[in-house]
Amino acid sequence: MNSTQTTLRCSVGVTAYNEEANIGPLLDALLDQYLREVAITEIIVVASGCTDRTVSIVETYVAREPRVRLIVQPTREGKTAAVNVFLAHAQEDICVLESGDTLPHEDAVEHLVRMFADPAVGMTGAHKMPVNAPDHMVGLFTHLRLRLEHQLCLEIPRLGEMIAFRKVFDHIPPDIAMDEAFVESLVIQRGMSVRYSPDAIVYNTGPDNISDFVRQRRRNHAGHLYLRAKYGYAVSSLQHGRVGLVALKEVWEALQLVWTLVLLAVLEVWSRLLGWYDFAVRHDRHVVWDMAWSQKADVAAEKDAGCTQDDRRATAVAVNAKPKP
Repeated sequence: MNSTQTTLRCSVGVTAYNEEANIGPLLDALLDQYLREVAITEIIVVASGCTDRTVSIVETYVAREPRVRLIVQPTREGKTAAVNVFLAHAQEDICVLESGDTLPHEDAVEHLVRMFADPAVGMTGAHKMPVNAPDHMVGLFTHLRLRLEHQLCLEIPRLGEMIAFRKVFDHIPPDIAMDEAFVESLVIQRGMSVRYSPDAIVYNTGPDNISDFVRQRRRNHAGHLYLRAKYGYAVSSLQHGRVGLVALKEVWEALQLVWTLVLLAVLEVWSRLLGWYDFAVRHDRHVVWDMAWSQKADVAAEKDAGCTQDDRRATAVAVNAKPKP
């Protein structure tokens, strides 16, 4: 690190309700974050009305790691109440908020928080990645939805699951269900920018059945509509024109893939017919090959050229993925 560079200190808050299966790995991931420009000074777990082993698991971390703190709410009061408890106890001006059912990549906090070196930035959000295998319809829905959301966030951020923000407010109104969206509105009202960090990866598990998928999408949409109706703020997913354009782009890419597969199938069938003709009629065509001369090349040189093109493509993708100022 440059000796003149100021370390960005942050408080991390984890809201948890019956997360015994994930809370240990989550705390391990936060404690083992790869940090250079950022320092995590405290990790505050707010356990709300837990009836499983969540509290006892966190207590083992509190006993051996001074940065971990546990605050227990005896009854479950909702995520907004848990966020307000975190805000009341957080010591740093930059706060990272993460749901207890997610898992951050090893450098997620670094990518989220280092963007606050720009004083104009008021909030950042992570790139959500599902861990469900898209081997059934609902898993495929989840992957496709988050892919669309990622593309939308590159244009207009709509942040959730793991966010970071400047502590420029003391609490969130208790009637708010979509806390991340409300934080977004507060930051924008104060004249600061909201940035999407596609390199800050946070993993979560999506619904695995139609009922849960609909239940999740239903409550999210109702919360966003309420936020717009009462507080006058519309998240980017309510901008139907932009959502439609992103969806059309994905549809076009899918159609191109289908056309490519059809063309590949036609060429394969034609090639097999010609191969059958060589075998059945000409008999010896398969012994001395009719050369595919475009394959005759310097393999090492072609490999290096391909790697160079891949590097250029990756660089272009990274540049395009950077949030617009």
